[in-house]
Amino acid sequence: MPAFTAAELEALIPRLRRFARALTGSREAADDLTQDTLERAWAKRELWQAGTNLRAWLFAVMHSVFVNGTRRWRPIESLDALPGAAFERPDHGASVETAIVVRELREALLGLPDEQRQVVLLVGLEEFSYAEAAEVLGVPIGTVMSRLSRGRERLRQLLEEGSADRHGLRRVK
Repeated sequence: MPAFTAAELEALIPRLRRFARALTGSREAADDLTQDTLERAWAKRELWQAGTNLRAWLFAVMHSVFVNGTRRWRPIESLDALPGAAFERPDHGASVETAIVVRELREALLGLPDEQRQVVLLVGLEEFSYAEAAEVLGVPIGTVMSRLSRGRERLRQLLEEGSADRHGLRRVK
């Protein structure tokens, strides 16, 4: 008898896909990562302890699959890099300005080291607590706090640099 149902697993797929997309940087690799995560989670569902946070467990499984398969996903050419894909709107009601901001944020996130990007996404996007993020990543809470601080600062710098480049400005030190 499964420790969780397929419906419970299915309800978390959108969040898993969003995290996978942010980790990998491409839809194709994100779909592969999500599929591999779901397959592993279902095959090893007896390892999940009833009463614990299923979402955190699935993200930990995804993190493990991602770390173990990083070499496999990095060389994949993304269809997102094709001309015109950069101007894709996040949704049909979004403005061009919103699409540009989303694209710049995505590019800045991809400019972060994996360790920082994972923590920024878990805490900032997925709203995990520091303790939950530490559990998912298998690191101490202090490491999560440190990576988050460095990641936020680097993200801020990358976004400022992108804004300056877009407006033809240059930072003088």
